[in-house]
Amino acid sequence: MSQSKPPLRGNGFTFKRFFIAHDRCAMKVGTDSILLGAWAPVAQASRILDIGTGSGLLALMLAQRTAERVEIDAVELDGAAASQAADNAAQSPWAARIHIHQADIVSWAQQQERRYALIVSNPPYYAPGAACSSAARDRARATHSLTHDDLLRSAEALISEDGFFCVVLPEEEGKSFISLALAHGWHLRFRNDVAEIEARPPHRVLLAFSPASGELLQERTVIRGPDRSYSPAFCSLTQDFYLFM
Repeated sequence: MSQSKPPLRGNGFTFKRFFIAHDRCAMKVGTDSILLGAWAPVAQASRILDIGTGSGLLALMLAQRTAERVEIDAVELDGAAASQAADNAAQSPWAARIHIHQADIVSWAQQQERRYALIVSNPPYYAPGAACSSAARDRARATHSLTHDDLLRSAEALISEDGFFCVVLPEEEGKSFISLALAHGWHLRFRNDVAEIEARPPHRVLLAFSPASGELLQERTVIRGPDRSYSPAFCSLTQDFYLFM
């Protein structure tokens, strides 16, 4: 029996199995988070953490991809976004498994004893002072709200020995993040360079780090083919989520 799709609604984004309202969030649903949520390695994850959850999109995507026993914590600094993430989680099929925490991840991490097999984040990457439409959007986009150094330290305190810490970043910022992560003692284990079309260089990079060393597996995903339709690789990655696939 096919699963019923949620009705189309305003003020958000309708996926195959859930709806994300984002009218109270500075950062709206975007391709970056969808790519990360569909790509992050979940096979061995028994407990998952989403840092800077915003609307809760990554937490819900990872809940859809994992078994009922998997618990998901999602931390968000902004009060309005955290409230909306909690509402989105409560209205999803996985309400019992998703726990939203309105907190500063740096302080929150210091209070935790649990460890996570998978940590994900679509982190801020703009330098402070970059033009934004609102103060809330500035906090969500700029690294003064969460520096990459603080993000890596928080993830280091919370990751399990063989866990994975996954981020999505613009390609140029990804280079700096890799260098910083390696200096912190992380090992880059998975990398996916994302290009809009085959002829263009990558504009986004999906990265998975681990405290454990191992082989680096690299791949490249092209979003659109020569006719501008979505590529088979992009469709395969995201087909469980987008309504139009």
